[in-house]
Amino acid sequence: MPQHSPQPIAAAGPRPDADRAALARHYQAVRDQTRALTAPLSSEDCQVQSMPDASPAKWHLAHVTWFFETFVLEPFEPDFKPFNPAFRVLYNSYYNGVGEQFPRPQRGLVTRPDLAEVWRWREQVDERITRLIPRTDSLDALRLIEMGLHHEQQHQELLLTDIKHLLSINPLRPAYQRVWPLVSVSPVPARWVACEAGLTDIGHRGEGFAFDNETPRHRQWLEPHALMNRLVTHGEWLDFVRDGGYAEPRWWLSAGWDWVRTQGVRAPLYWTLPQDANALPTVFTLHGEMPLDPHTPVVHVSYFEADAFARWSAATHAEHAGARLPTEAEWEAAATALPEQGNLQDAGALHPMPARAAGSGLLQMYGDVWEWTTSSYSAYPGYQPMEGAVGEYNGKFMVNQTVLRGGSCATPASHIRASYRNFFPTDARWQFSGLRLAKSSPPRSAAARVAAPRGG
Repeated sequence: MPQHSPQPIAAAGPRPDADRAALARHYQAVRDQTRALTAPLSSEDCQVQSMPDASPAKWHLAHVTWFFETFVLEPFEPDFKPFNPAFRVLYNSYYNGVGEQFPRPQRGLVTRPDLAEVWRWREQVDERITRLIPRTDSLDALRLIEMGLHHEQQHQELLLTDIKHLLSINPLRPAYQRVWPLVSVSPVPARWVACEAGLTDIGHRGEGFAFDNETPRHRQWLEPHALMNRLVTHGEWLDFVRDGGYAEPRWWLSAGWDWVRTQGVRAPLYWTLPQDANALPTVFTLHGEMPLDPHTPVVHVSYFEADAFARWSAATHAEHAGARLPTEAEWEAAATALPEQGNLQDAGALHPMPARAAGSGLLQMYGDVWEWTTSSYSAYPGYQPMEGAVGEYNGKFMVNQTVLRGGSCATPASHIRASYRNFFPTDARWQFSGLRLAKSSPPRSAAARVAAPRGG
């Protein structure tokens, strides 16, 4: 998910027409899940836009439907007729190849069509796509349907993050759902997991769906390094805050320090700092305002903040000497060997959860929070964007963005994989973003070792 919902193009993979019935079921499941995510919202909740980077829930519902009508039905449905020709401009996000777009910062001003009409549009498009799947002779149509479903799953996550931001600015501090998922757990100590040097393959393996920015698969050399066994926690971040981390320029990149000063940043997004410096802050969540839990992963921090925390940790904790953020290649090499499981949207928590002790290996690699890396979002060697309007998904965003990995508690489980590349600007923090520490040249006495996957 790029800054404004980057939706990449599907890479080559198994033919989606191999099982059209499975594609139809997947289509219905994704569309039903979007409806379920909007169930706690009123029509007023769905209308409002809280900031230019966010979009109203109604717009998300309409835009993903626009995708199927514009890129699937228009070119592949016999006797195609749009539900409403004006929607082609109104719900176009950034596809210049399709035509003009309504200004993003003004999406919350579009009161008509109303929510009921958007739902009618979705239902009509669903009926037409359901008829098209078993009848079309076009493999391109089926691949675009598959891509459209992954695009919609991106918007499911964006819908949750945008709604959280909207509710957070309401002085009533309303909850999206009031089912607090946290229970008392024993904290998992931070440990370094050593990762060996070696030549490793990075990128999508070619099996199943992928976005084009995950390709082509290529080799990278990794120097010896170590990853922290778990994510950085709220409690560890609170130590950074209490130590004056936001007031000390030496921890910050120049642009980050300018951002801290001009924006008046004193803590992660959604924290409320108490007047008593010894008291715990409160944190706004999708479950309402809650006391900070020190064992949960810190979330809603920018790249600037993540980088500053790593520098502070390296300078103030002997056991973290040399700490930094990982590269995306280091992250992927370690994650590839692990099951793609974790605290994802399907678990229903919709909040980062504490790490659970599980041996000496890496924990929380999938789910909970998107993990900032030091890698700039750029093309892999040999990357070729697709032609046409859908080719605008990725290539044009490959500047001034930083890669995040691993998914979050708002990411659908069927949408994540080791090669998935998310990306946002360095100051973005309304998404579920957090961090894991890394360092170079780990000591030989590290508790555990992970070998870099070899080429293949």
